[in-house]
Amino acid sequence: MKAEGLYDLVIVGASFAGLVAARSAAHRGLKVAVIDSKNEPGDRVRTTGLLVKEAVDEIDIPASLTRKILGARLYAPNGRHADLTAPGYYFLATDTPAIMRWLAREATRAGADLLFGARFEGATLADDLIRIHGLGLSARYLLGADGAKSRVAEAFNLGRNTQFMIGLEAEYDPCPAVDPDFLHCFIDSRIAPGYLGWIVPGAGMTQAGLAVSPSFWGAKRTPDYGAFLTRIDPLFGLSQFTPRQRRSGAIPCGGLVHPLSTRRVLLTGDAAGLVSPLTAGGIRFAFQYGRRSGQAIADYIQDRGPDPGAIMTKEYPRFALKSWMRRVWSSAPPNALINAALFTPPLRALTQWIYFQKRGTVQLGHSETGQLVRLRCKQKLL
Repeated sequence: MKAEGLYDLVIVGASFAGLVAARSAAHRGLKVAVIDSKNEPGDRVRTTGLLVKEAVDEIDIPASLTRKILGARLYAPNGRHADLTAPGYYFLATDTPAIMRWLAREATRAGADLLFGARFEGATLADDLIRIHGLGLSARYLLGADGAKSRVAEAFNLGRNTQFMIGLEAEYDPCPAVDPDFLHCFIDSRIAPGYLGWIVPGAGMTQAGLAVSPSFWGAKRTPDYGAFLTRIDPLFGLSQFTPRQRRSGAIPCGGLVHPLSTRRVLLTGDAAGLVSPLTAGGIRFAFQYGRRSGQAIADYIQDRGPDPGAIMTKEYPRFALKSWMRRVWSSAPPNALINAALFTPPLRALTQWIYFQKRGTVQLGHSETGQLVRLRCKQKLL
């Protein structure tokens, strides 16, 4: 689709955050355009697309595009595992490209113009209008939702992400050996230093991946997918499957960037660093603060409301505790220490908080014997 002329709001990036912001602002009566260099929504997806319960509570996703996962199975380096659950809590595996196409349709139905194949090359502010270079577009406001390496941030000298985890993932046909009720997470500082590996029983597929934290004390880290596959093969036999698709990418983990905004320009989503430094989860924040950004911009344009940058700077989470925990985990504690400490009561409580932020059940087991000891985790960390 081609469009020219003046818009109330131009959003760079047909991301989770960008499309939700477009829908919200268009519903409130703004003339909205979304520009993206991709050829179509859902193209070049670089995320697992796993939704936590809090993300589901922000926006209702069609059930046909998701698959419910009831808990998480956490594996220590020595093979012991713990099943983590919480009443009423679940994760949703998604058909991520289909979700992106659905969000694009929702934004279009609300009245937004979606301009794919339109690359953002820069913009300037003049006479209270943002003029988009090379596209014939002008806007009263510009929202940068264009990912971890934001061109909008670069064009307007805003804060940029500088710390990244590196992730790699492959998709396979559904693997029958993977328990479909659990997200499978592997803690191993040798294979995934500073983060973890994962198996997701996804929506019509099995997803297997790992990520590593940034370099630590000068030691550069890169994901070793072959070593991870060797580690999990006795459990799942994924080496017998041919990957449908592979993807890799940088995941921001340094917390909020600064500054987040300037006159008539705001960053949101990954561009703003709205990704948990500890868990690398960002879709929940994309839904929540994409919507809020669209609302704040509408109030500003239509009713002379407060500056959206000032509003969102106050509302965006600071991630202080999780940033500190990221630094600790990036040190990649030795596997012997992880084996000894992971399922002690304090660490059980911590993992329960990380996954569910509420009380729940931890069931311990051993991958070889299958003997289980049921424990109740009553701690609630605030």
